[in-house]
Amino acid sequence: MSKPVLDVKDVPSPLQWFTLSLQHLFAMFGATILVPYLVGLSPAIALISSGLGTIAFLIITKWQVPAYLGSSFAFIAPVIAAKTSGGPAAAMIGSFLAGLVYGIVALVIKKAGYRWIMQLLPPIVVGPVIIVIGLALAGTAVNMAMNNPDGEYSLIHFSVALVTLAATIIFSIYAKGTLSLIPILAGIVIGYLYALAVGVVDFAPVKKAGWFEFPEFIIPFVNYEVKLTLDIILLMVPVAVVTLSEHIGHQLVLSKVVGQDLIKQPGLHRSILGDGAATMISALIGGPPKTTYGENIGVLAITRVYSVYVLFGAAVIAIVFGFIGKITALISSIPTPVMGGVSILLFGIIASSGLRMLVDSKIDFGDKRNLVISSVILVIGIGGAFIKVSDQFQLQGMALAAIIGIVLNLILPGREDFAENSLAVENEKNEEIA
Repeated sequence: MSKPVLDVKDVPSPLQWFTLSLQHLFAMFGATILVPYLVGLSPAIALISSGLGTIAFLIITKWQVPAYLGSSFAFIAPVIAAKTSGGPAAAMIGSFLAGLVYGIVALVIKKAGYRWIMQLLPPIVVGPVIIVIGLALAGTAVNMAMNNPDGEYSLIHFSVALVTLAATIIFSIYAKGTLSLIPILAGIVIGYLYALAVGVVDFAPVKKAGWFEFPEFIIPFVNYEVKLTLDIILLMVPVAVVTLSEHIGHQLVLSKVVGQDLIKQPGLHRSILGDGAATMISALIGGPPKTTYGENIGVLAITRVYSVYVLFGAAVIAIVFGFIGKITALISSIPTPVMGGVSILLFGIIASSGLRMLVDSKIDFGDKRNLVISSVILVIGIGGAFIKVSDQFQLQGMALAAIIGIVLNLILPGREDFAENSLAVENEKNEEIA
């Protein structure tokens, strides 16, 4: 492993600090603002909550885990469903509960170790569920790309999406240096410029916006009454099953990147607690759920700058950006087909990452057990199956698929020790990356 330019606890010089932090901000920016854009939340609050959540994560992990927390794609469909059924309040309550699940899991891991969660969430369950997350959103991405604001097909709007998609792909494959770290943001910029050229952008709100504007936070007991329903619990909480597995994977990769076993020190329970705290903080001010970002882990691996202070700097800049009205208005002026073009690639990558998990974990689909579990998860999740007992009790889509997958894995004969096998495969893969 190469010697780090800045190690985890090293403090950079002021100029170095700002530029390196800005690089991390750009790495997470495109994906973090895309989620609130898709679910109808404020991009400004998403930025502020990502900054606050990252700072909370760094504190809880004793400034030993250099990670940035941005908006979670896994919660897009559940947040949209929660908002449809109970407004923004339902989405925020559900997000808070999902974060609370993280806290409970962290406490259990501290007492009982982490092997049990690896057994509960093996790749044969998590992989297909991640595929469901991506493919279930495919229709949303295509509609955003092809239709005008009235919901009708528009060749001009579709051309904007295709230009954005092409630019994002080109930056992802061919870009070098800094641009290779921010293909999503670069694609959005190119798409925005093309949309501006063909007259799809309304730039007036940006001109009218002030430099300093206070976002409209969504605060419990102030902006809405807190009502806990079974419907909200079943809609949002099961998604934590998937994001917990994602978190563990990120910590394993990050451990190899920085050359320290972060699972043991400061401990998986601390990083999971930090992730949950970030999601709860976000929910308390009206932001989307949070998760550690692979994009920023990629920046760490390429730059070999592991300093937690750089991540702290990125968090502070994100918070400041959230209060700059011009930036918020500029984000809001991004046309829907631009985001649709980016989403086509991103949602596909989410689905493909689930497939990659199955391949990397060497799942044998000649084994009928694995074939049954994955098949049931995929059809139930993508098909939109649901269990509805009453208006207050409904378990649907991805949540239902995840729960059925876990149950099938536990009751079908031939279950392997995935806790040990998964860690061995991850460590082998991460050594190749490092």
